[in-house]
Amino acid sequence: MEIRVLRYFLETARTGNISRAAETLHISQPTLSKQIKDLEQELGKKLFRRGSSSVSLTDEGMLLRKRAEDILDMVDKTTDEFKALNNIMGGEVHIGCAESHQIKYLARALKHFKEKYPLFRYHITSGNTEQVAERLDRGLIDFAVIVEPPNLSKYNYLEVPETNTWGLVIRKDDPLAQKEKICADDLTDLDLICSQQAMQADIPRWCGEKTDMLNLSGTINLAYNGSVFVKEGLGYMLTFDKLTNVGEDSELCFRPLIPPLETKMYVIWKKYQVFTPIAELLLEELKTSLSV
Repeated sequence: MEIRVLRYFLETARTGNISRAAETLHISQPTLSKQIKDLEQELGKKLFRRGSSSVSLTDEGMLLRKRAEDILDMVDKTTDEFKALNNIMGGEVHIGCAESHQIKYLARALKHFKEKYPLFRYHITSGNTEQVAERLDRGLIDFAVIVEPPNLSKYNYLEVPETNTWGLVIRKDDPLAQKEKICADDLTDLDLICSQQAMQADIPRWCGEKTDMLNLSGTINLAYNGSVFVKEGLGYMLTFDKLTNVGEDSELCFRPLIPPLETKMYVIWKKYQVFTPIAELLLEELKTSLSV
């Protein structure tokens, strides 16, 4: 299976049309068709359903698309790393970030670092802790910023100075918005929106056996999307402070939990990881900036 052919496959999947894909790839349509057929023969599976003027992925094709995207991400990242070996003025670093206002510490470090290395470029991938840690394990990113204690058998880490405060995002016209703080009993019978990760770890840590009384109506991994659902009356969102617009112009408000529930944030990287020169320098920058 050649890298070039995987790029052909992905472009065909993206456009859904062999002729358009061939034009984008600057090869002939018969050549592209043959490459796709050869790939199907090599794998022993049909990857596309052929129509009169378009193609669509089979189940096997969708599986290959995911694998091919990961493979090419790794190939491109490796290529960029080798290009950067002799270019200490710049280079690229990939970082996966969970959602938190504490990302400001990462932003400040990157800003200061970029002043010293103007050719430096960063690539941020957002997701929950599980998603970004998985990308770190697979070598697709250099660092991950997570909101749960790191696995010390797998990762080295730096602790971010502040903590994230948990609370409930509520419509301002809701009677519950009149309360200054929210206790576990207030959440009974409410349609709650929260990340799956938090409902498995953080929330049980806060309300203990009362967790079974909570009604998890839906899960989210980005607070902005959850805030839209709250605004539209779908429920109440358990999330960190400072992730949702609750200003005077907003229909929403944030009420902290009582007793307080807080979560630390960490920058992690794999043990024994070999960094590119620019990533090694960024790590030193992070060590300095996060220790202040």
